[in-house]
Amino acid sequence: MEYGVALPTMVRGVRGRDLLEWARRAEAAGFADLAVLDRLVYGNDEPLVTLAAAAAATERIRLTTGILIAPYRSSAALVAKQAASVHHLSGGRLTLGVAAGARPDDYAAAGAEFGDRGRRLDAMLAEMRKVWAGCEIGPEPPGGDPEVLVGGRAPAALRRVAAHGDGYFAAAGPPHTFAERAADVRRRWRESGRRGKPRMVAQAYYALGPDADAAVREHLGDYYSFAGRLAEMMIKGAPTGPARLRDTARAFAEAGCDELVLVPCASGPEQLDLLAEALGEAA
Repeated sequence: MEYGVALPTMVRGVRGRDLLEWARRAEAAGFADLAVLDRLVYGNDEPLVTLAAAAAATERIRLTTGILIAPYRSSAALVAKQAASVHHLSGGRLTLGVAAGARPDDYAAAGAEFGDRGRRLDAMLAEMRKVWAGCEIGPEPPGGDPEVLVGGRAPAALRRVAAHGDGYFAAAGPPHTFAERAADVRRRWRESGRRGKPRMVAQAYYALGPDADAAVREHLGDYYSFAGRLAEMMIKGAPTGPARLRDTARAFAEAGCDELVLVPCASGPEQLDLLAEALGEAA
């Protein structure tokens, strides 16, 4: 199983230069992937813009939207061009993770219809494939289209993986839930006649160091403030020590995860060092 790390774009107060330092240090530490999350009504940087900046600061590490909430964006052709541009500028390193999202306020702010988001995402994914194949709306993706991972929890989202994706990007949650959804995705993949296997990516929040518990409670309590009991579940599920983090990683590996993306609840660069040290003992 590979390990990726998310940029701390959702952590309040993070500075732009800190994000670029994270990108450089994540690559130097040997992480396979650098991911960014997406919200509109929040203080984070826009994902594809952030990955374009990260592409300029790195050379090898994969760059992933984990995930991009595509349906509140105005145009599939524009998203396809933006993604192709990041893919081109990075030398073919973009993985485009997409999902429908679950926040009505994001859609309201964008002037988009929340109730129609699933159907719109299906249509956007089909159109984006056509854009990349035609290359009239460039640039031409180097080495082929960006890899597309589809996220979401609903049956329609799991069906969407086989219909439009190259794999599944699971929302944060316990390993046993990931295992159940991954099995469902694989079944739908086989039944649809797709060849090979879908790539399975999971994510888990974490913080390490002496202030880890406080960082997790502050960040996830804020980020999931809309979600009631889910916020407390996320807080309890986030590892805050090396041993528990290694146990979490092993559980995801046993659940059939191809890559685990660790999402920091604190923005200090020491979080990368502590994470690399903890995962180095997980094998």
